[in-house]
Amino acid sequence: MSHPDTASARRLPRALLALVEFFRLEAAGGITLIAAAALALIAANSRLQDSYEAFRSFNLKVGFGDAVIAKPLLLWINDGLMAVFFLLVALEIKRERLTGQLAGREQLILPLVCATAGVLVPSLLFTALNHGDAPAMRGWAVPAATDIAFALGVLALLGSRVPVGMKLLLSTIAVVDDLIAILIIAVFYSHGLSFAALGLAALVLVAMTLLNRFKVTALWPYLLLGAVLWVCVLKSGVHATLAGVATGLMIPHVDKRNTIPDEIEHSPLETLEHALHPWVAYAILPIFAFANAGLVLGGLQMKDALTALPLGIALGLVLGKPIGIVGAALLMRTLGWARFPKGMDLRAMLGLGVLCGIGFTMSLFIASLAYNDRLRYDESVLGILGASVLAAVLGFAWLRAVLPERGVGEQ
Repeated sequence: MSHPDTASARRLPRALLALVEFFRLEAAGGITLIAAAALALIAANSRLQDSYEAFRSFNLKVGFGDAVIAKPLLLWINDGLMAVFFLLVALEIKRERLTGQLAGREQLILPLVCATAGVLVPSLLFTALNHGDAPAMRGWAVPAATDIAFALGVLALLGSRVPVGMKLLLSTIAVVDDLIAILIIAVFYSHGLSFAALGLAALVLVAMTLLNRFKVTALWPYLLLGAVLWVCVLKSGVHATLAGVATGLMIPHVDKRNTIPDEIEHSPLETLEHALHPWVAYAILPIFAFANAGLVLGGLQMKDALTALPLGIALGLVLGKPIGIVGAALLMRTLGWARFPKGMDLRAMLGLGVLCGIGFTMSLFIASLAYNDRLRYDESVLGILGASVLAAVLGFAWLRAVLPERGVGEQ
């Protein structure tokens, strides 16, 4: 005989089951992410410091014959493993746009406007403090991103207090936020373009388009071409992670209404997303955090955190994010163009805006693209880590104070 909970789960719509699984993985992955960052800080500030730096700088060669790619392990992580992360992001964006929370105008407008304001206001705050320093201004987009795994990890600590509408809005804002960050990386962090490599990348994309046109649903041709595309993009001067984005958008999502019967397999997109999600949550993002969050704290003083670059990042995340997101949500509600999600009032929206100030993964990634100079990169890491911890603590404390306890039925 089936367990009641199991039987109930079977009656849930597939889209809702996918959403529940998404929240579970992201929340647990956020806790793993925090642990990896803590380990990096311990390693960088202990007798393990030399070993930690040797790990980051270890030169790894991949290839055969004259076709060899040689990079420090840190760049393999940032260019290679993060391409898989961006592949997953693209899959999520495509699924949400076709069958999920971004499918309709009413569902899309609030997170779209909130995410856009949540990018603009932090960037403007950073610019206000750093406009006279051209090298520092390369990192204007660092405080623009939200780390969904970290933020959902904090929400998980609040348990039944959190209404489903808040989780939905937070995850959707973060998805749109990631899309904006992808566009920023493509436009502002590409350099030394090789048109020959770009031409080869275009041919690979044409091949993927033809696979779609002929309704090829096997995953391996797309993934094989995606690997070729990654090499072409790596050599083109455009950041290699964008190959992951392009590949993800090419994976077919044949189940356009999300109504495939239970006896039929998921769409190729759903299959790949389900397979990648645990690897990204529990391996790729923690490895990225461990490799990039190792800030050496020895000799740092309070005045170092108050210099323009880290202060601009911190203010952008801790103040700019909630100001932009909550201000946009209030404007949309006042104009009658959108409503707050069920179970959320202005106080809950403010808490959500504060949690969106957890920049971590994407902020660290953009900082690694923006700053080749180790001093400026360390300053940016200081701002990111400090702001993300502060946003997490403030957001948790505020939401714990303003959100009532909820029973299962209310959830």
